Amino acid sequence: MNQQTVLVVDDEESIAEAVRARLESEGYRVLVAHDGPDAIEQHTEQRPDIVVLDLMLPGMDGLEVCQEIQRHEWTPVLMLTAKTEEADKVAGFAVGADDYLTKPFSLRELTARVKAILRRMERMGEQKDTGPIEHGGLVMDANRRRVTVDGDDVGLTPLEFEILLTLARDPGVVLSRDQLMDRVWGYRDFAGGRVVDSHVARIRRKLGEDGNEPRFIRTVHGVGYAFQERS
Repeated sequence: MNQQTVLVVDDEESIAEAVRARLESEGYRVLVAHDGPDAIEQHTEQRPDIVVLDLMLPGMDGLEVCQEIQRHEWTPVLMLTAKTEEADKVAGFAVGADDYLTKPFSLRELTARVKAILRRMERMGEQKDTGPIEHGGLVMDANRRRVTVDGDDVGLTPLEFEILLTLARDPGVVLSRDQLMDRVWGYRDFAGGRVVDSHVARIRRKLGEDGNEPRFIRTVHGVGYAFQERS
């Protein structure tokens, strides 16, 4: 198996080095950047498998870095944030982050998140489906990782695609937020519901849904989500 590469971006040297040491002890190749421009340069040159990215960087903040990284080549991003406001986390998802950890965090938890994200990427690469899923103008081609609605391409991130595919494979079946966390992220945490809600909201906007007239994803209040069954 090829050694997987993690790019750690944090302006606090003590945190970056602690994360580097822990991930290297787990067998990963670890690159470190302390500011945005260096992170973007290393991402372009080294093409890491995942980026662990601090939100609060000097000059060019983590949101800008994440957006620039994803513009060139999509890479899973685990955002680190000292902020607890929900808006900051939603903003991270909006520019392509997969998940977040709030500082202070344990190195054990960070390592578990990195492993889970990389396992999901491997699983996505191995999945093969027999044919597209079609429903009410939506077509999902899992082999090509392509989604269209009424013939128009929909630009979902790989994580968003995986969430929608997980729901679409069992139309009408209600999956709780915890079940979606298990199936897509590969773990659960106390903030999992908010993470799932943020990603589902973005998927719905991209599919052209509004909250009152769900065309593809139905909310079951107090429980979770279901893919709309064919009428």
